[in-house]
Amino acid sequence: MSVDVITEIVIDRPCDEVARFASDPSNAPRWYVNIKSVAWETDPPAVVGSRVSFVAQFLGRRLAYTYELVEVVPGERLVMRTAEGPFPMETTYTFSAEGDGRARMTLRNRGEPAGFSKVLAPIMAAAMRRANRKDLARLKSVLEQGGARA
Repeated sequence: MSVDVITEIVIDRPCDEVARFASDPSNAPRWYVNIKSVAWETDPPAVVGSRVSFVAQFLGRRLAYTYELVEVVPGERLVMRTAEGPFPMETTYTFSAEGDGRARMTLRNRGEPAGFSKVLAPIMAAAMRRANRKDLARLKSVLEQGGARA
């Protein structure tokens, strides 16, 4: 069973500002509830081929994983993939203007669990959906309160 979780939110900030902030992996701990740290394995900025390591806490476990950026369209789309560990994952951010000075951000996580993780896929999908909603709400709060400029 695969996992495919799509979450979106409208943020009262210009699309380019939302995309610039969210697409910078260095900002992830500021808006991802479960991400504790980020380390660039390649030099920033985020371009195709960049590799970024993350440490997160999810479902009571410490997770360390590395994403490679496979698609970067500034202001529109960012796609990252990992093939390491028991749960290969692809994360996609898409951004679109939603009227005057507002942006819609869509966050999609999909993957194909292997081994024991297959059994937990439905539970993981539900937990990911809850976490993604919290993450996007936190992103909205940070950006609407001017935190992107801090």
